[in-house]
Amino acid sequence: MNNQEIVQKLWNLCNVLRDDGITYQQYVTELTFILFLKMMKEQQTEEVIPEGYRWDDLTKKEGIELKTFYQRLLLELGSSENERLRLIYSDAATSIEEPKNLEKIIKSIDALDWYSAKEEGLGNLYEGLLEKNASETKSGAGQYFTPRVLIDVMVQLVDPKVGERCNDPAAGTLGFMISADQYLKNKTDDYFDLDPQEAEFQKKEAFSGMELVKGTHRLALMNALLHNIEGRMENGDSLSSNGKWMKNFDVILTNPPFGTKRGGERVSRDDLTFETSNKQLNFLQLIYNALKDDGKARAAVVLPDNVLFEGGIGAQIRRDLMDKCNLHTILRLPTGIFYAQGVKTNVLFFTREKTDKGNTKDVWVYDLRTNMSSFGKRNQLTMANFENFLKAYVAEERSKVEDERWNKFTREEVAKKDDSLDIGLIADESLSSYENLPDPIESVEEAIVKLQQAKDLLSEVVEELRAVEENEVVVK
Repeated sequence: MNNQEIVQKLWNLCNVLRDDGITYQQYVTELTFILFLKMMKEQQTEEVIPEGYRWDDLTKKEGIELKTFYQRLLLELGSSENERLRLIYSDAATSIEEPKNLEKIIKSIDALDWYSAKEEGLGNLYEGLLEKNASETKSGAGQYFTPRVLIDVMVQLVDPKVGERCNDPAAGTLGFMISADQYLKNKTDDYFDLDPQEAEFQKKEAFSGMELVKGTHRLALMNALLHNIEGRMENGDSLSSNGKWMKNFDVILTNPPFGTKRGGERVSRDDLTFETSNKQLNFLQLIYNALKDDGKARAAVVLPDNVLFEGGIGAQIRRDLMDKCNLHTILRLPTGIFYAQGVKTNVLFFTREKTDKGNTKDVWVYDLRTNMSSFGKRNQLTMANFENFLKAYVAEERSKVEDERWNKFTREEVAKKDDSLDIGLIADESLSSYENLPDPIESVEEAIVKLQQAKDLLSEVVEELRAVEENEVVVK
């Protein structure tokens, strides 16, 4: 049995809890509490768990006695002296009302093929469970789940190095840092090629992050633990004073939350130059200011379209970004790749330079959005979709790449458009029928139909823009 099959079996157990009225998100959290105990036993690392509250102690109980013991276990682990253990179980409480349901879940988990799971990696199993949760539209988890293939592409192109400090200020379930860690493990034989000091740095200092939502932070801690990552992982708002510790990083990889501050409130950080209630613009400032100004520090950031064209403060922030950094590449992402439908996003790739003026000379844009097939749950993004972009990105001479989707814009050209970066989209074939009315017009009725179609299409565009600018949509 492979991990994918185990994930499906774990997910099917959710049906057991329907009578208890438990949501998908509550179920994943509940599984985290239970799976932690089982995985610690399988990894032979149970010494972090107090005696009497380990997996075998749980499996010996039944019925009411089991539920009472489980509730006591959650309280005990939530006050543990072990910091990671305490954070994972902090304020933990079970949502399972029926003792027989709890008993069935525990026995079903105990009966799974854990030998195969260990062979493939328990961390990978947990990642699969998080991804499954995100793919279920009823769970709502997809709002913060970045497609794994997109994460891997961003990590590959940013190319983190051993000894560099990597960060995600909107960490979600820690997908970017997990991917960066795996990328480096693949290059160093799971860090066995490194000397002890380097390996220790990778484990304890190389990867860090901050996550606002407490439940999601709990999942991130579990994810980090199963991947043997012990870097700083805070629960809090990166846009508040609590996030000021995040600075002087070599690499930042992130997908900040979309939307505006509720009620139009301002951020409470005093180290951001420009004041705005737009979360993405604040995160963008936070990110390029948190990079080392050594000419090597770099970032890849997922941002919605409005960041590219918003005027006023938005234009000033883009100008500041292009002054302090070399914004060398923008990837216009296709729609439908996030589970919040209609959200139009991009990846900005930039390097923080040694000076604060005039560092962006040219911006290369790759349009992976226009004239693309429709993506969604049934037609998901794959690495093959990025093949041509990857070739263009790494080309020694970008100007020699022959691809209509790949275009260069000089800093002067961008400046003429109020520093708008809403550029590089190629001609949309679906709009070609609306460019000119037929000549001669065969009938008044035909002209009315065509005009109505154009009006409907324009309305759809307006609604999509409004969804990005006005709604609180979180994507991490």
